[in-house]
Amino acid sequence: MNIDFKKYSDGLVPAIVQDYNTSKVLMLGFMNDEAVKKTESSGMVTFFSRTKKRLWTKGEESGNHLMLKQMMLDCDQDTLLIKAQPTGPVCHTGADTCFTEKNHKDDFLFYLEEIINLRKQVSPDESYVAKLFSKGINKIAQKVGEEAVELVIEAKDNNNEELFLNEAADLLFHYLLLLNARGANLQQVISILQQRHSK
Repeated sequence: MNIDFKKYSDGLVPAIVQDYNTSKVLMLGFMNDEAVKKTESSGMVTFFSRTKKRLWTKGEESGNHLMLKQMMLDCDQDTLLIKAQPTGPVCHTGADTCFTEKNHKDDFLFYLEEIINLRKQVSPDESYVAKLFSKGINKIAQKVGEEAVELVIEAKDNNNEELFLNEAADLLFHYLLLLNARGANLQQVISILQQRHSK
């Protein structure tokens, strides 16, 4: 990449970071040539901190790194787009993005996938998701089956709509857990459905 670091007086270029899986904007940082090279060599997104006046690898204190997946340059060669896999919350506030949950409003299920991916990494004592993952994929698959049966029962018994919808939500949530446990994601399922629809 032929990055134009001379475009701005401080020799830095903006670096927009997106989630590799969902393309949601996570944060904005700044990079110089050294930061770009360290990002590429280490595989962890590294910025130049304008306040600390030095290179700063995201997560060097918190452990919440951004693992580099792809780096692209815009048409003016003065702005970077970085696609990364976060290993924890991105924002210093503890949020998953520096642009708040509104960034995920239109596709909440993809946001939920991010939350699942984050929560499975904490202690099983702190998260239902982590606890379920600690029991293995058989337990997760069993839970999906249980939730499916409960949904069918609510549908057949013609109980009130709120109970039915709650069971539907439980099934969908555990279905996302199972996808994650198998190393798959919702977008892959959507792609298959789109392919079938186009035939």
